[in-house]
Amino acid sequence: MHFRYLVLLAIPALFAEPKPFPGSESLTYSVEWRLIYAGSAHLTLRPAAGGWNSQIHLESGGMVSKLYKLDDNYSAQLQSSFCTSDTDLEGFEGKKHFSTKVNYDHSSNKATYLERDLIKNAVIHSSEVEIPGCAADISGSLYKLRTLKLEPGQSAQLPMSDGKKSAMVRVEAQDREEVTTKAGTFKTIRYESYVFNNVLYKRSARLFVWLTDDARRLPVQIRVRLNFPIGSITLQLEKDE
Repeated sequence: MHFRYLVLLAIPALFAEPKPFPGSESLTYSVEWRLIYAGSAHLTLRPAAGGWNSQIHLESGGMVSKLYKLDDNYSAQLQSSFCTSDTDLEGFEGKKHFSTKVNYDHSSNKATYLERDLIKNAVIHSSEVEIPGCAADISGSLYKLRTLKLEPGQSAQLPMSDGKKSAMVRVEAQDREEVTTKAGTFKTIRYESYVFNNVLYKRSARLFVWLTDDARRLPVQIRVRLNFPIGSITLQLEKDE
């Protein structure tokens, strides 16, 4: 009787609609490069005073880690509408140890950028750039995209900045696809964000994001398609906690 009662209680939860975004979440991704395990990425989103706090931890793994060790911690303070207020990156990449801080002043529409070499205790680069209203960093822009609910064939312009450059970046909903990861099989919509090719970043590449086709709008796969000899880097969802 007790077991039957527990099963009956669980049935509504199995068929419940996903909670709509935004909300607290903790997502773990495996990173693959040329069909080889390359590391992991952990993304969290938590409510903070007047908005949200986003944290990203990126770490190389497997054979790739032996070739190039990477251990990055990135945080972003975001307003309620996912406009970015501040970002802070501390990175260990190869033999480098550096920090990058960006402040987004939306009252003056300017972003200030400061990058330091933490080994030499020296400034690598500092600058100031004008930004469009409600500009967001790359993480804030992903959250903004999740709120838009663009259907295939629709597009939007997102105000973005990395602190050194700013742009109105086109995002396009392209197609519905089914994606399978270690976290399960998902019905998704594939989006392309045109941040590369000297729009926001100089590198020649393409960025694709697969979001679940439901209220959760969960990013289950992210792929950066780079030119030869690097090839594609793919993040696939492993855990949703």
